Amino acid sequence: MKGFIQTLKNIWSIEELRKKLLFTFGVIIVYRFGTHVPLPAINIAKVEDILASYAQSGGHQQASGLLGLLSSFTGGAFKRASVFALGIMPYISASIVVQLMGLAIPYIKKLQSEGESGRKTVNQITRWLTILICLIQAPVYLTSITQVFLPVEQFGAAYLVDTNSIWLFWIPSIVILVAGTLFAMWMGEKITDKGIGNGISILIMVGILAGFPEAFMQEIGVQTGGEGRGLFLIFLEVIAWLLVIVLSIMLTVAVRKVPVQYVSRTKQGSLRSMTHAARQYIPLKVNAAGVMPIIFAQALMFIPGLLARSESTNNAFWAGFGQVFSWQYNLLFAILIIVFTFLYTAITIPVNQMADDLKRNGGLIPRVRPGQETAEYLDNVLSRITFPGSIFLALIAVLPAIVKIIGLTATDNFALFFGGTSLLIMVGVLLDTVQQINTYLLNHHYDGLMQSRLSRNPNAH
Repeated sequence: MKGFIQTLKNIWSIEELRKKLLFTFGVIIVYRFGTHVPLPAINIAKVEDILASYAQSGGHQQASGLLGLLSSFTGGAFKRASVFALGIMPYISASIVVQLMGLAIPYIKKLQSEGESGRKTVNQITRWLTILICLIQAPVYLTSITQVFLPVEQFGAAYLVDTNSIWLFWIPSIVILVAGTLFAMWMGEKITDKGIGNGISILIMVGILAGFPEAFMQEIGVQTGGEGRGLFLIFLEVIAWLLVIVLSIMLTVAVRKVPVQYVSRTKQGSLRSMTHAARQYIPLKVNAAGVMPIIFAQALMFIPGLLARSESTNNAFWAGFGQVFSWQYNLLFAILIIVFTFLYTAITIPVNQMADDLKRNGGLIPRVRPGQETAEYLDNVLSRITFPGSIFLALIAVLPAIVKIIGLTATDNFALFFGGTSLLIMVGVLLDTVQQINTYLLNHHYDGLMQSRLSRNPNAH
């Protein structure tokens, strides 16, 4: 504990790092404040009461599935009909689309390889695509809160204006939702430039963590209630949750080190001598795809849910695909994650280019010929480590359903924190932020040692 306190003091003593942290916290506070500002036409108190009653009635599975998932990434702004209801997800969707476009469109691929100027152009394309996605999602969201989750005929008190009016409700609300997403995107970029960590990822993580205290208190309330199992089970839940976090960290940082040997050539008279440099390695991540397979699979899982609602309610098997904690839903979810993990890894890890770069720079893998044989070797290694990585990723994704089915948790909201996209995003963002802070600490420590040596020995070079 003393060492931890000393580390905090060291962080605070670095002026640049202190300013970056304060700026990051300030932007987070502004973002969290915005998630509680409702749209001008919405009675926020009435909306929350309606959604609570809707989740307890026949809309429970839909609320905990679609609504709960989207709301978790926006820190509750989605279900509160906030100006940040769409959150930062349209920008994430646009970034994914542009990244995939780079694989199919030569112009985008060329821009991505042109350095800083190309990156600025790609960012501008991403921003315009974000606006387009918002213009599509905003009307869909407004339709959902006025006709699906909050039907006007039954809950008219939730709205302060006529929701059928284009000029009083639809156009102002769409403009505000689009502006809210753009403002959140701007705040994320400012955190990246002037703060610490990746700003967009930090805003998503903050939104996810915002729901944890409420979910944990609900779990405590249920477990300590009349039908609960007491504080001992809560203790077991916390231990299991921490264990899952440790496993997620292991999955995130696990790499397979492929040894590489670089050869340098020097001429001595008419003779040419070969000297070998120190060995290095290529770090191939076990989970090179990150959370992208879960995001892609989650997007497709809305289709079985829609088909399940169109089927007869007497068919229990098909109805299970519309329930996020059913075995049917999670089995299909896990299969899609495994498939997308292989596809995304194959697309984003250019083994042929890596082999060409090694050959061009005089690098070789021991006992493997340069060129095509090196590319095949890297592809085989990547396939062997991707398979267990995809299985582990799928297991973490469906873990909330597993802990719910076995009865480890009593509430759905707390079960969602045992895995899935939310947990992996939190782990990845925290690891990246801690790594950046450690870099500042190491650099400051190194500069301080140099200054002290120079002060003791002015003639030192």
